[in-house]
Amino acid sequence: MRAATYIIPAAKGDSEGGECAVFERLGGGVQANVDRWIGQFEKTDGAPNQRKEVINGLPVTTVDVSGTFKGGGQMMGQSSGPKAGYRLLGAIAEGPDGEVFFKLTGPAKTIAAAQNEFQAMLKSLKK
Repeated sequence: MRAATYIIPAAKGDSEGGECAVFERLGGGVQANVDRWIGQFEKTDGAPNQRKEVINGLPVTTVDVSGTFKGGGQMMGQSSGPKAGYRLLGAIAEGPDGEVFFKLTGPAKTIAAAQNEFQAMLKSLKK
């Protein structure tokens, strides 16, 4: 279930902004969801970067993938056709009441501009 949606303004040079969607109770487990997110790209610019870390006592799996985004959940006000030059930053926090999913998608420049805020949001997670 989608718990929140944050609209990310377009960075200079991008014609559209991005979206950060927060979900809970998706099911399927951590790796299945990471694989699904990676599968939303029909062509990637290099290998996706996936890692595990612990933030404030919570296991968090992150993924960073870029390339041609073919969709997977229509972004607010955007078509669902393939989009070159896109990036996805995802994180799955394993909390005591279940997993919480953070998915930031949009044009690569816009996502790069929002990356520090995305990381700060993750660092603010608490049990």
